[in-house]
Order: sequence, then structure tokens, then C-alpha cells
Amino acid sequence: MRIDVLTIFPSMFEPVLGESIVKRAQAAGKVKIAVYDIRDYTLDKHRKVDDRPYGGGSGMVMTPQPIFSAVESILKKGRKRSVKPYIVLLSARGRRLTQKDLKSLSRKKHVILICGHYEGVDERVAQYLADEEISIGDYILTGGELPAMVMIDATVRLIPGVLGNEDSSKYESFYENLLEYPQYTRPSVFKGKKVPSVLLSGDHGDIATWRKKESLKVTRKRRPDLVTQKV
Repeated sequence: MRIDVLTIFPSMFEPVLGESIVKRAQAAGKVKIAVYDIRDYTLDKHRKVDDRPYGGGSGMVMTPQPIFSAVESILKKGRKRSVKPYIVLLSARGRRLTQKDLKSLSRKKHVILICGHYEGVDERVAQYLADEEISIGDYILTGGELPAMVMIDATVRLIPGVLGNEDSSKYESFYENLLEYPQYTRPSVFKGKKVPSVLLSGDHGDIATWRKKESLKVTRKRRPDLVTQKV
């Protein structure tokens, strides 16, 4: 899989891409991630990538030219791969990201993430360049960089072979629209608080049943909307 990121703050990605599972996935050749500075593609001599919005209003809007040029440059480099990239614009008005979306993204060969900033991005980017606008939640961030990092981390771990134990992602929260069951480790008694006895029984059937019940209980309490979706 290949992931290209377009941003005006490329240095923000270094700590995330250089640590933990994402770092190991790149080293193992499971994913190739490249970050591009949108300012490198502007025709403005001052490397300006924003301008005042037509019709008036507060703030500045990212101009379309450098974003289109950056994507076109990436496409030229990838002609030999003959794989059409899936282009995502990170936007507060986008469709809210779900685990199902991440599974779908993890199966794509090439994804391009465009990080918006300022008061928004020229609508022509969303209308004629991006395949989809995605938001990671119902709140406003300064730019699309943090959402892009979230998407990269959450997508890469779903690529086959990235996690040491393939069941690790299978039984996490949002698997089958349920939140994850409670987890415990040693010691079995800590400050008088005991681990549920079923987990110490060695009976895998009973443990599986307990975990499913606990997943339902937690989901009904914290995310009843997921139980409704499941039905």
C-alpha cells in the first residue's frame, strides 16, 4: 500500500511516522508513506497557498492550484503502477470516519490524503479532485494534519501482516459494531480488586461467552447507537 500526504506542515508527521507500528510496517515493506509540502507546488514567489474568499468573510481559503499541481506530480511519478489513487480531503464537513471505512481504505493500493487548513479549501478541490471528504469527529481542528495521522495509524494496522497477531484487530472495539470487552492482566488481585474468576478458569468457551456478554454490556451503556445499528 502507498499513502501520500499533502500538507503545509510536513514536519508534524515525523514523530508519528517514525514510531511504533507505523514505523515497523514501513520497514517491513507493508506500506510506503510519503509527505509532500503543498508550498513546494505553488506558483506564487512567496510560496503563498491561501487567499481571501470570494464574497467576503473571515479568514483565508487554501487556493486550488498548488493542491492540484501536487496531486498531478504524484500521479506522474506513479504512472508505471497504473493504479488510480483514492483521494481524500480531510474536512470538518466530511462524512464521519468509521471502522468500516478504515477496513476499506486498508485494501486500497494507493491513497492520497489532503490536509486542509485556514478557513477551508477551495471547493473545486472537493468537487473535481477528491473522491471523498472525511471528518474524524464532530469538532473543529486547526487543520487536517491530525486527522490524517489518525487515518494513517488506524488504516496501517489493518493491513494484513502488520500486526504480529492477526486476531489483535479482529476482537478490538468496533468489531461487529461492539466495543471491546474489559481486559485484565497480572496480578490477579490488586489493592483488593480481583480479576473475574472466569478469566482464570482456563475454560475458553466460558471465557468467550463472558467476553461477548461484557462487550454487549459496555456497548449498550456507552454507545447504544452501535447496538441499534447492529440490529
